[in-house]
Amino acid sequence: MMTPKQKVLACIRGEKLDEYVNQFEYVKLAFDPATLFAMGQVQKGGTWKNGWGVEMEFPENVPGMFPNTSPEFVVVDDVTNWKEKVHMPRTEFTDEEWAPTIAQVNAIDRDQYFVAPFIAPGIFEKLHYLMGMEDCMINFYDEPEAMHELIDYLVEYELKVAKEVIDHIHPDALFHHDDWGSQRSSFLSPEMFDEFLLPAYQKIYGYWKANGVELIIHHSDSYGANLVPSMIKMGIDIWQGCMYGNDIPNLIKTYGGQISFQGGIDNGKVDRGDWTKEYVEAETRKVISEVNSKNYFIPATVMGEPGSVFPGVYDFITDVIDAINRGGEVIVDENQEVTKPMTHFEK
Repeated sequence: MMTPKQKVLACIRGEKLDEYVNQFEYVKLAFDPATLFAMGQVQKGGTWKNGWGVEMEFPENVPGMFPNTSPEFVVVDDVTNWKEKVHMPRTEFTDEEWAPTIAQVNAIDRDQYFVAPFIAPGIFEKLHYLMGMEDCMINFYDEPEAMHELIDYLVEYELKVAKEVIDHIHPDALFHHDDWGSQRSSFLSPEMFDEFLLPAYQKIYGYWKANGVELIIHHSDSYGANLVPSMIKMGIDIWQGCMYGNDIPNLIKTYGGQISFQGGIDNGKVDRGDWTKEYVEAETRKVISEVNSKNYFIPATVMGEPGSVFPGVYDFITDVIDAINRGGEVIVDENQEVTKPMTHFEK
């Protein structure tokens, strides 16, 4: 029997598989002190300032935290003066501060699973966290030179974090967040995306791959089909969060063998307060049946972690995929621990 690690490699290489890779079964996420420090004292249901000075909020019953960029909180009100406002969080930490991460990683069976640091937010998200989405989009047009300079500074930070993480835990995968679109379109045109973000990620992902990382998993739960050629150039192996509206069957037909797609089961449809097992099973089976490929496709919810907003949804979908792999009905262990929304960042 294949290990989860072997299964995902067979999936992305187009090798024979008897069953689907099941959601995040192949990877264990690690949470390093630099990322935690930059995120700040995360408070579910509360507000706080992150390591970049951004006012953050994390309401109940939402998938994740987001910035408050009201005028009184915005960090960068004029991107041409960003050097006066943007200050890199620290990237070096003591052995004592690294100890919990190292203990977490040492407990993982690397023969069974990939070990991946969780890096978030990404370059585009950092930009609009600092200045607000509207000004961010305008600045790409009106102040490209300043935006390039700021992006270079953010890349410098990411590379410093990468070095520290690699030196301490030697990961063989990377799980990196950066949402690049809405449900209907990418935020940037492919041409503008390639001008500003492609070079940044070629440096970032190129560094990780040059230092022992075999698998780059990038999260963007959005429309991004028009950006897939750029994702391939960046070195992304798995686009995690690929929503069904991206036409996954066509993506596999066009790009299979160059990149793989994890998702298809949109959280907006299944991860709800009124969810039922009947509906979630039907939606999961529908997506898997319509995509109909064990290669280059990992059926999963599109949320950027192994969990769900409403407890039980993620675990039940795992049970449904297990049943599909067995060719039988769903068998639910009523005593299993329900996966809660991720709380690794909560202090």
